[in-house]
Amino acid sequence: MDVGMMMLFASYGWDDCPDARVWDEEIRLARLAADLGFDCLWSAEHHFNDYSFVPDNLHLMAYLAALCPGIDLGTAAVILPWHDPLRVAENAAVLDLLSKGRLRLGLGRGLARREFAAFRLSMDESRERFDEAAPMIVTALKTGFIEGDGKFYRQPRTEIRPRPQYSFDNRIYAVASSADSVESAAKLGAHIVMFADRPWEMRLPTIERGRALHRTLHGTEPPVVMLTEFCVCGGNLAETEEEARRYQGKFVESNFHHYEFLGEHFKTVKGYDSYQQKAEIARQAGLEGAVAGFMQAASWGTPDKILRGLEARRKILGDFELNVAFRFGGTPYDVAERGLKLFAKEVLPVLKAQSPARARQVAE
Repeated sequence: MDVGMMMLFASYGWDDCPDARVWDEEIRLARLAADLGFDCLWSAEHHFNDYSFVPDNLHLMAYLAALCPGIDLGTAAVILPWHDPLRVAENAAVLDLLSKGRLRLGLGRGLARREFAAFRLSMDESRERFDEAAPMIVTALKTGFIEGDGKFYRQPRTEIRPRPQYSFDNRIYAVASSADSVESAAKLGAHIVMFADRPWEMRLPTIERGRALHRTLHGTEPPVVMLTEFCVCGGNLAETEEEARRYQGKFVESNFHHYEFLGEHFKTVKGYDSYQQKAEIARQAGLEGAVAGFMQAASWGTPDKILRGLEARRKILGDFELNVAFRFGGTPYDVAERGLKLFAKEVLPVLKAQSPARARQVAE
C-alpha cells in the first residue's frame, strides 16, 4: 500500500498558536515522515482562516522538494477556480523538474463560501471552472502546450517552459465526494481523493461509480482511490480513544465552522447538492453525532486496532492509497509526533507488505 502524510497547517483548536508555530510543527512532522518511510507528503490549499492556511501548496512543495529529497510531493488539492490554469501548469512543471518527477498533482474545486467570497468568485461557477481548467492543465503537462476556448479560460495555444520532463501518467489526483466530481475525476483518468468523514459503506456506491465511469471512458482499470484521514495513534487504547474524541471532535467542529454545514446556503449554490444532503444530516445528528460518524470512519487507537480497521475498510472498498494527518484539532505536537513515529514503526511496515486485494467489481 502507498502511504502518505497529510499536512493541514491549522490553528483551530489550539490556544494562542501563532501562524509561524503552525508551519514549524507541520514541517517538523514532514521531515520525520520523509525519514521514516512514508511515500508522499501531501498538503491542502486553504486561505485566510484558522481551519487551514496554505495559500500555495505548490510553493510549499517546492521547498519540501529540497528539504526532503527522497519522498514524493502531493497537492490535495490545488483549488482550480482560484487560479489561472496557465500558471498552475507552469508552476507544476517547474516543481516536477526540480523534484525530478516526484510531484503528484491533486486538483479540486473548493467548498468554503468564505474563501470564494474573498477571491470575489461565485461558488455557482466552481464546477464549470474546474471542468474547463483541469483538462487544460493535464493536457499541458502531457504535451507541453496549453490552450482553451471555454466560457472562462480563453487561452491561446502556448508552450509551457520549462517543458515537462516526466510523464504524469498515474500522477493526477482529483478530490471527489459528489457524483459530479467523481465524473470529472473519471474523465481526467485521475485517482479519486476522498476524506474520512462518514462510514465507508456510505462511500462505496460513489467509489464504484467512479471506477465504472473510468472503465467506460478509458477501457482500463481505474487508478487506486486515495483516502485521506486524521489519525490518533498510541499505545493505550483507552487513552487514545479519549484523545481521538477530543482532537478528531475538534476537527469536526472546525469543519462545521469553516464550511458552514449548519447553514442553508448549499440549497441555493449550483452543483453542491450532495453537500446540502450532508448539511441536513449534520443538522439532524448535531456535532456529537457527526463526531461519532467521523470516529467510525477514521483511524485511532493502538497500532493493532488501526490495522484491523484498515483491513476491514479494504474488504469493503478494495485496494486504496492512504494519506494520514497526525496534527489537527488542537493535537499537541508531542502527541502528533508520538502518533507519527508509532504508526511508522508498527503500522507502516504491515501496510507496505500487503499484497493487493481484489478490487470490487461493479455489478452489471
